[in-house]
Amino acid sequence: MPSDIAITVENLSKCYQIYDKPHQRLMQMLWHGRRNYYREFWALRDVSFTVGKGETVGIIGKNGSGKSTLLQLICGTLNPTAGNIETNGRIAALLELGSGFNREFTGRENVFTNATILGLSQQEIEERFDDIAAFADIGDFIDQPVKMYSSGMYVRLAFAVVINVDPDILVVDEALSVGDEKFVRKCFSRLEAIRDSGATILFVSHSGASIIQFCDRAILIDEGERLLTGEPKIVYGHYQRLLYAEESKRLAIKEQIRTFNGNDIPLPTEDLAEDVQEQSAAPATAELTEEAKPRHNENSTSLTPSVGITTSQAEGVEMFDPDLIPTSTIAYESHGVIIRSPGIFTLNGKPVNHLLRGKWYCYRYRAEFSQDASSVRFGMMIKTTTGLELGGAASAPVSKDGLPTVYAGSLYEVEFEFLCLLSDATYFMNAGVTGVVDDTELYLYRLLDAVMFKVQPETKKTMTGMVDFQCQPKIQILSA
Repeated sequence: MPSDIAITVENLSKCYQIYDKPHQRLMQMLWHGRRNYYREFWALRDVSFTVGKGETVGIIGKNGSGKSTLLQLICGTLNPTAGNIETNGRIAALLELGSGFNREFTGRENVFTNATILGLSQQEIEERFDDIAAFADIGDFIDQPVKMYSSGMYVRLAFAVVINVDPDILVVDEALSVGDEKFVRKCFSRLEAIRDSGATILFVSHSGASIIQFCDRAILIDEGERLLTGEPKIVYGHYQRLLYAEESKRLAIKEQIRTFNGNDIPLPTEDLAEDVQEQSAAPATAELTEEAKPRHNENSTSLTPSVGITTSQAEGVEMFDPDLIPTSTIAYESHGVIIRSPGIFTLNGKPVNHLLRGKWYCYRYRAEFSQDASSVRFGMMIKTTTGLELGGAASAPVSKDGLPTVYAGSLYEVEFEFLCLLSDATYFMNAGVTGVVDDTELYLYRLLDAVMFKVQPETKKTMTGMVDFQCQPKIQILSA
């Protein structure tokens, strides 16, 4: 195994024997080799990948896809049916809530027991116990039986033990979904420190933001199969696309994902591709627009907060670049709706994708309905290049406030006026339409990374970070 590789998984498969009735297990023992009384369930089939030393890899998939089975196989708590696993270094794992805890033991006793299993000596545990107790922050409950603990206390103590054994490989399985915001942030801060120290982290979460922000790569698993490995934002986008697809279309989508190589963009129809080309063919302009003021009419409302930025402060050029087209667009399967012609415009109608901080713009797209729909809402979202969601809006706060009925054949034009308060960088916009089907709100259609735009740089700005919160510094001398 190469020295720069932490985990190698080759053709890994895991099959479980499912018995419909308890007595069939006995029959299987008596008639072994002559007749089978069980059904086979393949939790994993022929999964292969490698994880480099110091790399953080996220694993994404719906419930029952095989994620937890994969982690248990890597950690050695399960044996594979076929395939090989090699690991390089000490593994510490947080696989399940309180796994390995004896409910009759106190928290202190469980700390010593679990840390011993993870490879620490008695002296090492004693030296680190105060740090473990401080991180868990459960007070006097450390000397009470863990059967008295809440679920939050369980995971706090379990996580505190795992991160204090200085692992070479850390495996975390959705454990951070339990706990308050303060503790979750403390956990991620510690995970970041462990990652920065050079450790390898394998991380399972249903939180797209966590996977996108924290991981170097992501792996999409569905029904025991590794479908895609790549950039977290792209992989998570395909996961969402598969998650919201109709059952009848899942096989076709999975085949598209299998063959996705980072260049192929699975757009829903040739018409949509033509829409993108039509937008990119719009005439470029380097002309600064007049000072924009939000429009108001009887059918729309806009909020106009007072801001301390003028166009003269922004030294870039507001323009449209026909070559600034996203190559990461992902389209959900349509439930009777298609989104067409997404684009950003000035408030007097000029297409732009190089924006100026402090100016108002209009994000516009059209929604074409081929089926009747109810409780319809339209939405948008602005994201960073890593997929971090910065903010967005919906046309109604909840589904019951959406359009009660939209009929097949309808064509809607949707506009979101927004004030650009972003730092100079590249960003993406989503577009989506939701509706109620069988008493459940779902995406009737959605485009991830539908539009790409840049905010122009400035030389005399005082803002820091990504978003301009209009902070006005005031400084006065108290003594000299």
